[in-house]
Amino acid sequence: MKPVGVVLGRREATPLEFWVAVEEGGLLRLDDLVYAESDHGGTRVRYYGMVDRVMKLHEGAQFDSDAFLVRENVLPVNTAYVAHVTVTRLEPEDYLPPNPGSPVSLAQGDALDRALYYDRMRERLPIGRLRNGEPAYVNLEFLDGRRGGHVNISGISGVAAKTSYALFLLHSLYTSGVLADAASARTLIFNVKGQDLFYLDRPNRHLGEADRAAYAALGLPPEPFGSVAFFAPPARPPGEGEIVPETQGRFEGVVPYHWDLVQFAREGLLPYLFADRGAMTNLGFLIDHVTVRLAQLARDQKGPALWVEDWAGGPPAEGAFDALGRTALRTFDDLVAYLEYKLLGDEAEGEEAAGDPRWVARQHTGTLQAFVRRLRASAKNVRRLVRGDRPGRPPNPLKSPHQVNVVDLHRLPPQAQMFVVGALLKELFSAKEEGAYRGKVFVVLDELNKYAPREGESPIKDILLDIAERGRSLGVILIGAQQTASEVERRVVANAAIRVVGRLDAAEAERPEYRYLPGAFRDRALILPQGAVIVQQPEVPVPQLVTFPYPAWATKPSEVEEDLSDRALRDELGL
Repeated sequence: MKPVGVVLGRREATPLEFWVAVEEGGLLRLDDLVYAESDHGGTRVRYYGMVDRVMKLHEGAQFDSDAFLVRENVLPVNTAYVAHVTVTRLEPEDYLPPNPGSPVSLAQGDALDRALYYDRMRERLPIGRLRNGEPAYVNLEFLDGRRGGHVNISGISGVAAKTSYALFLLHSLYTSGVLADAASARTLIFNVKGQDLFYLDRPNRHLGEADRAAYAALGLPPEPFGSVAFFAPPARPPGEGEIVPETQGRFEGVVPYHWDLVQFAREGLLPYLFADRGAMTNLGFLIDHVTVRLAQLARDQKGPALWVEDWAGGPPAEGAFDALGRTALRTFDDLVAYLEYKLLGDEAEGEEAAGDPRWVARQHTGTLQAFVRRLRASAKNVRRLVRGDRPGRPPNPLKSPHQVNVVDLHRLPPQAQMFVVGALLKELFSAKEEGAYRGKVFVVLDELNKYAPREGESPIKDILLDIAERGRSLGVILIGAQQTASEVERRVVANAAIRVVGRLDAAEAERPEYRYLPGAFRDRALILPQGAVIVQQPEVPVPQLVTFPYPAWATKPSEVEEDLSDRALRDELGL
């Protein structure tokens, strides 16, 4: 290939970086990949690198105002076109500087693979396209847990396309043929914004020919996800009719999810109602103690109602008592009232607690009252989700026949969102620890700064830390996203082998969490358009700017050709 320039001799050249003087009529752009060869006493060294700075200037001009003289052809000058190259690889690894004047060529084909270490990747997963249109890859071994795991995506909401890129990675995993056990892999996606993810199984009618060509260039089919299940919370609390999903758009094929009271007690889900457990040491101890007592109470029960023997003054609803004199707790409010009775007794406002010593655990009345206040306040947020009128049907991707399982959270109050995320991740991680499922599980969670904040302690944060630190060895891979990585627990971000950055806020780009990006890339992150991201992976010493194609699946109702709202059925159900 004809050289595009030569190694510049007026500036220092080192084994790790050098400057290129671009030939007249030649072009070098940011992110272009190049290579040069130099002879060092019989040893020929080839240098591969990426262009990270380009500039032009007038040689022969002394003052800024000379630009006007040059324009009028009064002052003779030459235009210098130079580019800075950061070396990514040397062959052989003799760290000698390239010789000035050595020809520099664009890296294509085998040279491109060597520049980005693609030749060493046995399993290359397409992640987008490079500046020159060639496919960009990551080593699957650093994503699926064998040598590393987890993906972290940062960027401004609505501009960085964090969820879009996470879905594109999943699409590549399931359709590229690179993931050998894709058929047994499962994905749990938490839908936290609108119901845009409720159309993943429908083609995007706005997909153009250029977009289809982009998928073809990556070896991916331009089609929606083929195996998807959708879950939404119940639209009504207990006692107000059938359990139907709460949806704004799609209704067909959406399954309502909830937990019954026995599941809630037996599986130890109480702590996930308390996101600020670390605020009071005694309160945290009491929460753990009550959780154990509830688990013991529900041990041999089948549900959905939770039966108790020691609450004669329980709810007077029909069917609330059985032949043994036990009381049935059929709503979350019943459970709250029962726990209040066990902890504070009949005189809830008394100075001294008169509750059951086995439940009180020697805690001060103030701690008991603080617990009851928080629990009582949570009832309005979770009474639809935790109930005793129907057997529980929580989403479980490990038992689902579908590859992708979307759980809607967006219309739930924040406390209920935290509960759902914590409860599902706990069940999933426990099942993987026990070896109940051998396939890979990918968890997609946006707003990590809310669920695993840098400050404070909570059971949900503990689960996410467990997934980040031990999940890859169990086959649980977290694809997490957030606007600001600086507000997420450091260990969650640090354990991500693949880091992705979309458009960043200027102040956020200066935080230490982005120091792995060279300065030029941090500057570029401020102006990245939608559809472009910067990817850092362990095997490639420099970040890659890649573009990814427009979603082949619908992301909102206007992109779906058919009506999925089932309006007549919704009207019949009074929704």
